[in-house]
This record gives sequence, C-alpha cells and structure tokens, in this order.
Amino acid sequence: MAALHSSTLCFSAVSVSSGRRSFGWCQLSGSSAFPRCRAPPPTFPSLRLQGRAQPSDNGAVEKDESELVVCFGEMLIDFVPTTSGLSLAEAPAFKKAPGGAPANVAVGISRLGGSSAFIGKVGEDEFGYMLADILKENNVNSEGMRFDPGARTALAFVTLRKDGEREFMFYRNPSADMLLKPSELDLELIKKAKIFHYGSISLITEPCKSAHVAAAKAAKDAGVILSYDPNLRLPLWPSAESAREGIFSIWETADIIKISEEEISFLTQGEDPFNDDVVRKLYHPNLKLLLVTEGPAGCRYYTKEFSGRVTGLMVEAVDTTGAGDAFVAGLLTQLSSDVTLLKDEERLRDALRFANACGALTVTERGAIPALPTREAVLSAMLKSVA
Repeated sequence: MAALHSSTLCFSAVSVSSGRRSFGWCQLSGSSAFPRCRAPPPTFPSLRLQGRAQPSDNGAVEKDESELVVCFGEMLIDFVPTTSGLSLAEAPAFKKAPGGAPANVAVGISRLGGSSAFIGKVGEDEFGYMLADILKENNVNSEGMRFDPGARTALAFVTLRKDGEREFMFYRNPSADMLLKPSELDLELIKKAKIFHYGSISLITEPCKSAHVAAAKAAKDAGVILSYDPNLRLPLWPSAESAREGIFSIWETADIIKISEEEISFLTQGEDPFNDDVVRKLYHPNLKLLLVTEGPAGCRYYTKEFSGRVTGLMVEAVDTTGAGDAFVAGLLTQLSSDVTLLKDEERLRDALRFANACGALTVTERGAIPALPTREAVLSAMLKSVA
C-alpha cells in the first residue's frame, strides 16, 4: 500500500467541460455522508466491542469464516488531487487510490479483523489487476471477482474542496463493473455469507442489474442478512425519478439500511431529514435496523423497539471519500460476530460508537481504501477521546 500513497499521475493540460459527454463522464457535487462540521465532543462510556478475530503468534489476523461479509458491486480507481481546494483543471497532480463503495467496505472489514469477500467485475487491464492485488494484500476473498477483456476498469476523478468535501467525475462508458452477468456470480460464496452488502449503482444498467437481483435473491433464500447502502450518485442515473425508483426497487428486501441526510431528502422529495417522522416513513415492516449518518455529529439509529443518536469523533477533515463505507465496515464487523446486538440497544450503541470512529479516522487521509483504519487505530482513537 505504500506505493499507492506515493503514486501520482501528472497532467500537463487538463480541460473539463460539462458538455463533453462523449467521454462517458459526469460530474457530481454535494455533501458526503461525513461532511466536516462542528459537533460536541463525543463520549464513550463503554467499549464492549464484538468480534473474535485475534492476532496469531506471527502477527497475522486469524478470521472466522462463519462471520463472512460478502460485498457486491463496483471497484474502481479514484484519482485524488494532491492539492486541495483546486478544480480538476487546476490540480497539478493526482494520487491514484483504489475505491468503489462495496470494495471499500470489504477492505474496511478485513482491516478491522473481520472476514470479507468482494464480488464484482473490473477490466482485464493494469488497473484491474492492481485492484485484484489490493484485495489480496488486504486479505479480502476475491474468488468472486471477474475480469472483462472488452471493457476498462472504471475511473473517478475526485476533486477536494478546501473543506475536504468532494466532487466526482466518472469515466464509465461502459466500465467493466456495469457488465457483470448473472452467469458469472459465485453463488456458493454468497450462500456462505453471514451478511451480504451492496449499493444501488449496480442497479443502473444491464446486465449488472440482473446480476445484482440474482445475487441478493440467492443470499435472501440462504438466510443471509442483507445490508444496503444506496450511496446515491445521481448523475450516473438517467434521471432523478429513475434513481428514486431504482433505489426503492430493492428497498423492502434489505434487513439493514444505511442512508445519509442528503439521501433522505432525495428519497422523500424534499422532506426534513432531521424529522424522525420523516425517517420512519422509510422504515419498512421487515427492516431490522435503519441508520442515518450525520458526519462527525455521529449517527441516528432506528429499530422497531428503540431509536436514538450516537455521537462521533471530532477530527480535521482532509478527504471525506470512503468515510461512510468505513462506518458501514465498522458496524458490519461487529454485527457479523453477533447479530443479537440488533435487539440490545446498549450493545448496538457500542457498535455504532466504533463505526463512527471508523468513519472519522478515514477522513484524516486522502483516498478511500488507503485511509481505512485498523482495529487498533480505532480503539486507540476512542480511548483518547474518553481521556
């Protein structure tokens, strides 16, 4: 991973125009799941965290495969400017960093000592091979990864404003992740999972949409817990209405849903994301847990029996890319080892404190996967916040 932190891609001339659609890119601006804002200092009254992964004598982490979390969807290359606060045209150089929300979660879980696998498709190109190596280096099961000889690995250029917030420009026309077929799925790997995690980007185009539906059905039929983070990227959809319909098309199959305030406003067509009654409209009858991320202010949680808010950590934001994915990884790592915490509010709050800390630490470095924290780093940060 050291090479990733030092790699740069320089452009002597970069011009970007919103009208040049022939390159297959689109631009997105808006707040992330973890915007930088002011919040009261968090308190962590207890640290009873779940998980049975233990370091062995040689320092490696021994993982329980019965706690496997399978993550489905896109994996790509993020190009992040080395200088914040500049437009893409003004940026003198970019660092390449592996990304893609489901892949971020898979690596995040492994970094935290959990067991994870990734299912998705990349190009049969240098970037695709690099991403496969990243998964292996991070002890993520990549048996379900496929390579497409006719399409490139997706790229995303991510501009960083002075406050660490992001704007995206995607290159996928089409990219390999959009071309995963149902026949290419590793169904046995999916059926072995404790949790199956996914987003909504894989629902935008065929054949990946059909592969997504088939994978989720296989998981559901096998009794696997389904975890859903819509991860709204509106310009990737044909229209706002198609995005809303697509996200809701699989809403009621999920057991756990994580959304941001921005996504609540979008899905409810402008209603107040801070109003509990508005959020409760998104709670379907079979849902076990609904989470709303609020950046360093923490998160809200909703179950049938209880609801509340857990505060987060105050940090200096450098790049918010991957913070929401780190949060999800923190929670799923805890949940995969003990699903009963969904019924125990105090233990769920402990798990969410841990998840909040995972998200907070991720914004202190550039890139998504390079910034994902280890379990030791998270626990250390939590203890320091108490002190």
